[in-house]
This record gives sequence, C-alpha cells and structure tokens, in this order.
Amino acid sequence: MAKINFIEFDGKTHEIDATNGMTVMEAAIKNMVPGIDADCGGACACATCHVYVEPDWLEKVGERSEMEEDMLDFAFDVQDSSRLSCQIRVSDELDGLTVKIPEKQF
Repeated sequence: MAKINFIEFDGKTHEIDATNGMTVMEAAIKNMVPGIDADCGGACACATCHVYVEPDWLEKVGERSEMEEDMLDFAFDVQDSSRLSCQIRVSDELDGLTVKIPEKQF
C-alpha cells in the first residue's frame, strides 16, 4: 500500500491510501478526488486523468508510453511532468507520490 498525495489546482490536498497493483487514477476515483474524470475508465483512450508528477517522482513512475504520448496531445497545458494517472501503477516504491491536478482536463 502507498500513500498518494493529490493537489488540486487551488492547492487543496488529498492524501489517500492506494492498494498496490491499482493505478493512480483508480485510487483517485475510488476516493472521489476532484478533477480526475477518467472518462475512458483507464483504457488510455482519453486525457481526462491528466496529472503533473512532482519532479522528485518522475524517475520512479517511469517513462510515458507512445500511446500515452498520443493521448496527452488532447490534454490541457501539457508539461514535461505530465502523465496520465491511468498509466501509473501503484507500488510500495510510490509511497508518498505527489501529483498535481491541472486547472481543467481538456
């Protein structure tokens, strides 16, 4: 299990417990974190679970896949730290992960 910190655009923080094996998006939806819409249900077919990964965590969450890169073309205000939270799998290594939610999803 890992603690994941979601920071809304206005600065409000949500610290949640996420089960290993689930995605960061699934953890957000299960805990009703505002700003993560997940319209496609985690199929990497939209960009409504877009988050910014804090710099210290970029290496641990891994590289974007080509499919994820393509979907991020539809996201709002993409940055170097942008990821789709449906593509980040929770593990003990991600305990303390902090992601920021963009002002809007698209």
